[in-house]
Amino acid sequence: MDVIDVITAKRDGRELTPEQIDWVVGAYTRGVVADEQMAALAMAIVWRGMTRAEVSRWTEAMLASGDRLDFSGLARPTTDKHSTGGVGDKITLPLTPTVAACGAAVPQLSGRGLGHTGGTLDKLESIPGWRAELTPEEMRRQLRDVGAVVCAAGGGLAPADRKLYALRDVTGTVESIPLIAGSIMSKKLAEGTGALVLDVKVGSGAFMPTATAARELARTMVEIGADHGVRTIALLTAMDTPLGRQVGNALEVAEAVEVLSGGGPGDVVELTVTLAREMLTAAGLTTAKDPADALADGTAMDAWRRMITAQGGDPDAPLPAARERRTVLAAASGTLTRLDARAVGVAAWRLGAGRARKEDPVALGAGVTLHAKPGDPVRAGQPLFTLHADEPERFDRAAEVLADGYEIGGEYDPLPLVIERVG
Repeated sequence: MDVIDVITAKRDGRELTPEQIDWVVGAYTRGVVADEQMAALAMAIVWRGMTRAEVSRWTEAMLASGDRLDFSGLARPTTDKHSTGGVGDKITLPLTPTVAACGAAVPQLSGRGLGHTGGTLDKLESIPGWRAELTPEEMRRQLRDVGAVVCAAGGGLAPADRKLYALRDVTGTVESIPLIAGSIMSKKLAEGTGALVLDVKVGSGAFMPTATAARELARTMVEIGADHGVRTIALLTAMDTPLGRQVGNALEVAEAVEVLSGGGPGDVVELTVTLAREMLTAAGLTTAKDPADALADGTAMDAWRRMITAQGGDPDAPLPAARERRTVLAAASGTLTRLDARAVGVAAWRLGAGRARKEDPVALGAGVTLHAKPGDPVRAGQPLFTLHADEPERFDRAAEVLADGYEIGGEYDPLPLVIERVG
């Protein structure tokens, strides 16, 4: 094979053959194909797109570049959830133990935050003692004993995707639905789960700002799952406003514990229960305990405590808190009609809750508390936000972005939390 032939074929709008795809992905992973050559191919894919057959084979080639976990011997059926990321999206935390409490095994491989969206591992690392790195043997044992695990993906899973993702990030080739879908699905399929539910976010705080783009991404990923024998469905869910009332690592853990205790914000509870029901149905557990009951009767909380303890965490330990706080007050009275998810995410990032580079540390107690959500009545002088940071000099820049991130007016016409189901 000649990499120039592969690049020019896609540049000219031709469909790549399975042999070309297998070779170029494997050769790039081994270092035979140079970064600049793969960057040229990625840009050609951005411009020319891929057919369903190409995307499926591309995903398979990235899967073949590394290890695949196998949980087929477990007594419970496996099911997993993936979110495309948002602001205040702490759903994995209450969802994973809730689904385990209803009879499934949930092997949840998660990541860290970058930019304005938070990472599940960063949130869980605010729990004293909790560790993200597990071996496949430890994962299997915890799934057998607890039914739930949230941990980091090992370096052996889809190494082609890890290398290609870093390249796309610096070559302007991130925004390609075939490449995004192949990246997500190669990692999720490598987990070895039997069923997969995708939470594809739509709105200002999401990677996909429009329902049209989100729907295309959802459809592509559902097709990849079907082509690889994994029952896959997707929900398009709203991310124009943050989920819940807490944005920031330890703040979101505390809110997730509220949900597991039978309380918490209505939108977080609704999405947790909706996704849990989809996961159980996809796994074939149609007569399982209802997730709402698991939250109400304490069995989801019991599974959470076992899951955290199994990974070295202390579920009773105090969570980190920021050293400083500042309250932002409403400038007018009326109804909160807009609360921009991206603005809140950027504010939390500026307060120290996120990172600009993968190697940056995060301030575990930093973030934003929301005292009102769209549709709520507010009065002039009422607290709208509480900002949490270790360094008070961070407050002004966070407040600056929030000032343009909300509106107080009259009528409010919300998006439904669950917009559409695909698959």
